Amino acid sequence: MRIVVTFLALTGLCLCFGTAQAAEPKPLGVFGAWQAFVFYENGDKVCYMASQPTQAKGNYTKRGDIFALVTHRPGEGTRNVFSYITGYDYKSGSDATVKIDGDSFLLFTQDDTAWAPDAETDNKLTNHIRKGSKMVVTGTSSRGTLTTDTFSLRGSGAAYDAISKECKS
Repeated sequence: MRIVVTFLALTGLCLCFGTAQAAEPKPLGVFGAWQAFVFYENGDKVCYMASQPTQAKGNYTKRGDIFALVTHRPGEGTRNVFSYITGYDYKSGSDATVKIDGDSFLLFTQDDTAWAPDAETDNKLTNHIRKGSKMVVTGTSSRGTLTTDTFSLRGSGAAYDAISKECKS
């Protein structure tokens, strides 16, 4: 059931990636705690892997869906783009932090999403996701609520292989 709910949520999420020219995502598979998808946007193939936290902590009353994603867009020449949809709007000017097995990465935020500041950080972060065991993301909501989300990285390497095979550059 969780896979169906996640697929439906990611179908809606797909529309956030671009214009109405984006087609419904096609599942490439479920790999442990991660899922892989492909869709077409304005005729270009887009592949992404996604996961939801195994644990979400924070003193909040309402929070939307939470997703960690790694996206390849070969038509735009981008790979390994990490994004984090947090389920709330971030505090203006705040950063989010990702910790994977002892290494930390700083993300910039806008509205409900956080990104790595550059392609080098995207690549390092994606490599850690592929090889790590646990990822913890912290951030602060527009209301000042600190949140801590924990992700299992089990299956992330296989999900990455699936999107990389489907979206070769």
